Amino acid sequence: MKVALLAPVAWRTPPRHYGPWEQITSLLAEGLVERGIEVTLFATLDSRTAGTLDGVCPHGYAEDGALDGRVWEALHVAHALSRSGEFDLVHNHLDWLPLAFASHARAPMVTTVHGFSDARIVPAYARAASAYVSISEADRRPELDYVATVYHGIDLAALPFSATGGEDLVVLGRIHPDKGTAAAIDVARRAGRRLVICGIIQDERYFAEQVAPHVDGDRVRYLGSVGPGQRAEVLGSAAALLHPIAFDEPFGLAVVESMACGTPVVAYPRGAMPEVVDEGVTGFLVDGPAAAAEAVDRAASLDRAACRLTAERRFSAARMVADYLAVYQRLLG
Repeated sequence: MKVALLAPVAWRTPPRHYGPWEQITSLLAEGLVERGIEVTLFATLDSRTAGTLDGVCPHGYAEDGALDGRVWEALHVAHALSRSGEFDLVHNHLDWLPLAFASHARAPMVTTVHGFSDARIVPAYARAASAYVSISEADRRPELDYVATVYHGIDLAALPFSATGGEDLVVLGRIHPDKGTAAAIDVARRAGRRLVICGIIQDERYFAEQVAPHVDGDRVRYLGSVGPGQRAEVLGSAAALLHPIAFDEPFGLAVVESMACGTPVVAYPRGAMPEVVDEGVTGFLVDGPAAAAEAVDRAASLDRAACRLTAERRFSAARMVADYLAVYQRLLG
């Protein structure tokens, strides 16, 4: 089987720091290669893979203000689809843009829907000749037909288990009202614990007005966007991960990464959280900052080994790769 994986080009694949879609595409590419699948990864030219790398974008446009993302994404898609006849299947991880040109693909296309940024992009999905995979049942749209739901997988080896954890809380993700960074500060204050904040600043005004004034280097620390190694250290040394989201989370990669380190989660029950969090095993789902603060001590007392075992069973990269192989085989007959 010859598979073309179409990665985003906002960041390198795999990403150095932030880049969840690129991270999943990379884990899938490497897992498929390990299983003997011929993989061509279409990504930025500084990307790394055991498969064959191809592309036109020199590096991630999000890392270089001189690159226009609209232009380089269009060039990227055009280049990949021009070679589509060489593959048995094209697997799109680049949102809606490849779908606008799906009729030009000379191989079947499957698209992993990593989340709908805006309802206005749905027509591109509804009209395209592509099979669809959702990353959670909660993120499905009634307008689309799905071939499967495949939960994300994580690199368990890069997220070592920490049996002891620590006393501090952590919030990991882009700093944006959707992710509830300011709410996490409130929860930590109510719980009487220190908070570590990690993530890219996606909303500068929100950060300046609602987050930065509370960052004192002691009770609240901001570490910036942390790479894989530091991310595992931060998650593993925490008592719990806070995930007080203000939107319907399509999946929640940081949540399962935290579980893999043995660190339980306190989250709001929106989007995929009821599917991802095993209540009373890997964390608790609560409504509002008061309930979240009350749940912190209960979460910190959960069995960290059980958190790790659940992550291994449900969210390994190997399981994700096997699920996608089953999708490919179903589509190709």
